[in-house]
Amino acid sequence: MRENDMLEKDEIFSKVLRAGRRTYFFDVRATKADDYYITITESKKFTEEDGSFHFKKHKIYLYKEDFAAFTEILEEMTAYVLNHKGEEVISERHQKDFKKEYHNEINEETKPIDKSFTDIDFDDI
Repeated sequence: MRENDMLEKDEIFSKVLRAGRRTYFFDVRATKADDYYITITESKKFTEEDGSFHFKKHKIYLYKEDFAAFTEILEEMTAYVLNHKGEEVISERHQKDFKKEYHNEINEETKPIDKSFTDIDFDDI
């Protein structure tokens, strides 16, 4: 069997969640013994200065014996966040039109003075 045939056989059921620069892939896969497990993959797109891009991926393997505890803790954690912070997204970084602004202008009046600095003319040396 070709490798692609094995990958297609391995993947049983899939869902995709697109969330800005991140994409989450939820896949049900089969082991060699034909038992099922879940993979959760986070894929994040990074754009280079030249316009090219690459993806960084992180994967979690979740096996049946851990489903109940994983689900319980995930529900507890999401409920905690929503109860304490609500559903509104506070961070502007998560907005689709967010652009990081840099303020590199330094006002000469507020610029700290380094009193340990000595101005040396190399002709004096």
